[in-house]
Amino acid sequence: LELKRMSVSREHRGRGLARALCREVLGFARARGFGAVVLSTSMVQVAAQRLYEGQGFRKVGTSYPSLLGTVMNFQIFHYRCDLGDGT
Repeated sequence: LELKRMSVSREHRGRGLARALCREVLGFARARGFGAVVLSTSMVQVAAQRLYEGQGFRKVGTSYPSLLGTVMNFQIFHYRCDLGDGT
């Protein structure tokens, strides 16, 4: 399962909503037999990286979004959270 575009509006940040949403996604995927959840985030989204790593995701790769991204060394980080027995 791929997690795309999770965001909490600025006025609601710092209340644990992103952690709760992330746990809900992992539970949803696990209950439906998925083996893993994958996602991508940019190198500048440090808070997102901390959130995902705290939820059990591990960085599995990096890429560049474009030629300009390569020139500017702007990386996209790819994460994966293995869920166990799903496929």
